[in-house]
Amino acid sequence: MWRPREEPPVPVPAKAPRPAVAAGLAALLAGVAALAGVPPLTAPAAYAAAARLTAGYVEASTWSTGYGGGYTVRNTGDAGAEGWTVEFDLPAGSQVTSSWSSVRSQTGQRYRFSNATWNGSLAPGASADFGFNVSGLGRPTNCLVNGEPCLGGDPGTPPPTTPPAPTTPPASPTPTPTPSQPPSGPVVPVATAAQLRAALADAIPGQRIQLAPGTYRGAFVARRPGTAAAPIVLTGPRDAILVNDGPSGTGPACPVPTTGWDSGYGLWLFDSAHWRLSGFTVAESKKGIVLDNSPHVTIDDVYVHHVDEEAVHFRRSSADGILRNSRIEHTGLTQPGYGEAVYLGSANSNWSCHGNSGGVDRSDRVQVLGNRLGPGVTAEHIDVKEGTVGGVIRGNTFDGRGLSGQNSADSWVDLKGTGYLVEDNTGSYAPPGTFANGYETHNPVAGSGCGNIWRRNSSDLGGVGRWAVNVTSTSKCAGNLNVVYASNTVTNATSGLTNIAVTP
Repeated sequence: MWRPREEPPVPVPAKAPRPAVAAGLAALLAGVAALAGVPPLTAPAAYAAAARLTAGYVEASTWSTGYGGGYTVRNTGDAGAEGWTVEFDLPAGSQVTSSWSSVRSQTGQRYRFSNATWNGSLAPGASADFGFNVSGLGRPTNCLVNGEPCLGGDPGTPPPTTPPAPTTPPASPTPTPTPSQPPSGPVVPVATAAQLRAALADAIPGQRIQLAPGTYRGAFVARRPGTAAAPIVLTGPRDAILVNDGPSGTGPACPVPTTGWDSGYGLWLFDSAHWRLSGFTVAESKKGIVLDNSPHVTIDDVYVHHVDEEAVHFRRSSADGILRNSRIEHTGLTQPGYGEAVYLGSANSNWSCHGNSGGVDRSDRVQVLGNRLGPGVTAEHIDVKEGTVGGVIRGNTFDGRGLSGQNSADSWVDLKGTGYLVEDNTGSYAPPGTFANGYETHNPVAGSGCGNIWRRNSSDLGGVGRWAVNVTSTSKCAGNLNVVYASNTVTNATSGLTNIAVTP
């Protein structure tokens, strides 16, 4: 349900220290004592390391006559891979009109994308992205990477070839950057907190900051932008863990990086457009990852857990961002009502602080794709604030165990934005917790909470929730109604699929 404010005022008193995250599992015994009189066993054949590639589909933007999409090719094996090829089919009437970061060929409706000269070598755990624009509305099917199934590369059950257009489509498609050159710049290896702070302070476009395994404690703030052709990359393995034990000192009335004040954020991007964050973990911090005035940021495959308040916040007009393939759990440890997994925008009561685009926080067109959210998320899994438009919430898994009900936090998604597409998500609820509905809309300002679309979502309300989609008002959305399609399914609901008419 709706609540008028998003976070407590700053400064916030320093929190009490808590136990550190366990560093790992105890070592297993490696040998077995020989038994007298028993012949020696033959040693098993040595394990042969091998590369294993997957390709995950991401849709960056859509419009009435086409869309922009792409794939992330990732090496999940134990050996390096030299070269990759992704191929898929498009239905008749749809065709790729442009592409980048790859070499494209075509046979009929079968498209083939091979690596460019600079992104074909993938070490274990490494990934490469390529993208394309499509004229037409048919999505890729029959995806193969190096001749093997993409293992999640297809976008799921293909939508109809002529899906209904959003009720409030953008005036024109958001252009997708088409870099002609690979990202350039040195790789900056870091292994200590001091090195990380220095690397963030001195980052330049095209640079890759590579985290070594370990725990990094302190305040980590980036204040330098990349570019569309040369983003700044911060990446590391899952056991590279950022921890901020703050906050400390007295902060300003509106959060900005200030000497002598530690925000307590695990990672803070401020005025830092065109970054890519991937692989690492953020834990034991006041907030997880916060973006302020930082558009075009991609957060991929991160793990955020055990934070005092929200996990990932696109704030102060941090538009055109992507959060994908990530895991978030155990949020709101000290303030359950503010423990959102994903927070898009700001409440209108905070626009005086975070509204730097016409007085409104326009964190628009953010895409939340294929994430696992919960358990232990004490507020909404995704809180979409008024004033934001045109986002996509697709392919996520919501585990409602632990919803607190505090500050009216009793649904997976509270949607106060306009023109969002919510599709192919799976939600469930089971005690403990407080649960009212799967998805809710609210209209705190004129025109907000309208023109949103739900399709192909699966909701299990655990015998507790009323509606899978509860639309608070239709009169406040006259001319721009919310739409719930019959492709959505619901089980264990006390009332049903939705409280509005279902669209076939």
